[in-house]
Amino acid sequence: MTDCCNPRGCDSFFGDRFAGRAAKRYRKRGLDKNALRMVTFLEQRGIRDATVLEIGGGIGEIQIELLTHGASHTVNLELSPHYDDDARTLLREHGLEDRVERRLCDIAVNPDDVQPADVVILHRVVCCYPDYAPLLTAVAAHARRLVVFSYPPRNVLARLAVGFANFRLKLRRSEFRVFAHPPEALLTTLEQHGLRPTYSHHGLAWNIAGLERATDT
Repeated sequence: MTDCCNPRGCDSFFGDRFAGRAAKRYRKRGLDKNALRMVTFLEQRGIRDATVLEIGGGIGEIQIELLTHGASHTVNLELSPHYDDDARTLLREHGLEDRVERRLCDIAVNPDDVQPADVVILHRVVCCYPDYAPLLTAVAAHARRLVVFSYPPRNVLARLAVGFANFRLKLRRSEFRVFAHPPEALLTTLEQHGLRPTYSHHGLAWNIAGLERATDT
C-alpha cells in the first residue's frame, strides 16, 4: 500500500467541504442519474456476491447501493484523504463498515498494490487524470468481469467547459486540472486488454460505457 498524496492537486481540490456536500446530497437525493445508470448496468449483469473495486469513489455512494443489492465486498481507492470521515459515517448509517476497505493509492502508479475484483468502477474519474492510458490499462488488468465508467464527451461544448474550468483553476493557483480525453481512445485502451463494450449512454455532460470481459480471452 502507498500513502500517496496526489501531485496533481486532487487532495486539495476534493477537500472536506466538497466531501460534506456530496454526503448531504446523497442523503437527500440518492444517486445522481448517471451513477444510477451505472448501478443498473451492473445489476443487470449480476453483482450478487461480486467483489467491487471503485477508483475515486468519493463518499462511496455507488458502493453502498451495490452492497445493499448483493455485492459482497468493495475496495475504494482515493487520491484525496478528505472523503474518509463522511464515507465512514455513511457506512455506519447503513451497517456496512465491515464490507468496505478504503485506501489512498494511485492504481496507475502502483497497480501491484491492488487486488483484482469482479467489477471495476470509475465515475467522473478519467477526466481528473492526465494520462488515461496507464490508468485504464491498470483498470483492465484488475477487472475479472465488468468495467463501467463515465467520461465527458469531446464535443465543442465540453471542450469549452473544460477550458473555462482550467482557466479558473489556474487563476486560483490550483494544481488540479480536468481533461476531455478522446472517447475512442479510452474504449480502445480497454478493448486492447480483453474487454468489449456492451452498454453506452450519451448525455450532454457525461457519457457512460459498460464493458464485459470477452469470454475467449
